Amino acid sequence: MKNTTTALIFGLAIVLAALALGNAFKNRNRTAGDIYVTGLGQADFTSDLIVWEGRFGAMDRDLKQAYVTLERNKAIIREYLVGKGIPEDKLVFSAVRTNQRNKALYSPDGDYMGEEFVGYELSQSLTVESPEVEQIERISREVTELLNQGVQFYSDAPRYYYTKLGELKIEMISKATEDARVRAEQIATNAGSRLGDLRSASMGVFQITGQNSDEEYSWGGTFNTSDRDKTASITVKLEYEVE
Repeated sequence: MKNTTTALIFGLAIVLAALALGNAFKNRNRTAGDIYVTGLGQADFTSDLIVWEGRFGAMDRDLKQAYVTLERNKAIIREYLVGKGIPEDKLVFSAVRTNQRNKALYSPDGDYMGEEFVGYELSQSLTVESPEVEQIERISREVTELLNQGVQFYSDAPRYYYTKLGELKIEMISKATEDARVRAEQIATNAGSRLGDLRSASMGVFQITGQNSDEEYSWGGTFNTSDRDKTASITVKLEYEVE
């Protein structure tokens, strides 16, 4: 009886070993493990919102007269911009800043002798935010015409934004995810395997650069505001099981 039992166990072991070897031979070209892929989503777009800022001022030894001059300049600027087609409610003027200006005095030998009061310098800034991008862009270049009216207006370069950025992000994440999935399927197919379940997914930083620019991506994300036409990009990293 003991010999019979031993023989049965030995025979069963041979059968199991044969099955294991057969399965190993059948799956000799299949790769077990995980696949890590990165997908890219990109989109070109044109800004639909412009923010333009500028500054002007006045200076006089008499504070009241300096304020009168500043108000005159402000009225000229307002009339000019409204005449160019900007609605008056789009003109946002800041509070007036006052600074007392002094100049250093030196002796003929170069020794410091103190300061002399020069006058009061008043300054004010103007901000225009508008969806009329082309109009404001053009006016920002033409505003030097105010010099002909005796007003010196310091114009900053416009900043450009996109109001539908949230929708664009969703679209790009979808593109990046699909791009990563296609890459993973191709890798699995080339390895003689089949793509399994998705294990994990992570999203990279959102980058916005000027179109055809040489801007570099940053770890924290780039957010270009100096170009009207931009390119947005985002990456998605996926981990798949391999069957």
